[in-house]
Amino acid sequence: MSGDHASAPVAARVRHVEALLEARGLLDPGEIDARIEAFLAGGSPAQGARVVARAWTDPGFAARLLVDANAALRELGLSMAGGLQEQRLKVVANGPDEHHVVVCTLCSCYPIALLGPSPGWYKSEAYRSRVVRDPRGVLREFGLDLPATTSITVWDASAESRYLVLPRRPDGTDGLAEAELAGLVTRKGLIGTAAV
Repeated sequence: MSGDHASAPVAARVRHVEALLEARGLLDPGEIDARIEAFLAGGSPAQGARVVARAWTDPGFAARLLVDANAALRELGLSMAGGLQEQRLKVVANGPDEHHVVVCTLCSCYPIALLGPSPGWYKSEAYRSRVVRDPRGVLREFGLDLPATTSITVWDASAESRYLVLPRRPDGTDGLAEAELAGLVTRKGLIGTAAV
């Protein structure tokens, strides 16, 4: 639980319900915590980087990823099935004159099953509200100053759908192996707040 004191009453209610479920034999003690830990351990930005590196080196995989990301993830032994049901993942590719950035304006929907927990700034009200109104300005604050000719599309994640940005492959990386390419990909690149 975070240090946010406003969440303390909610945490107390959640713990009370958890204790009732345990007392009635519907949950083993610590089962919820164990499941949450297992869920969060499943994803990391390194997995997203691996997906991007494969797309950069395998045009067929890239095409499949853009058409049906969930099916393409399974080719790498990955999935978006972190909870009760598999979440839909849509991958959007940056191009020479187009840039994509991801947000969840309602809360903080994020591909946790693939990338692990979202960064703190992604959940902030400032990011969630401003990136929709002024994406170019927000990206500039992240250090990404795009040309005026570059169109920017903001993708709003939801409880049913998550998004991942396929960054442009950096120039001069033709001789790099897939693992080396994966090392260039950052979480901010996967969200679209940075170039790779």
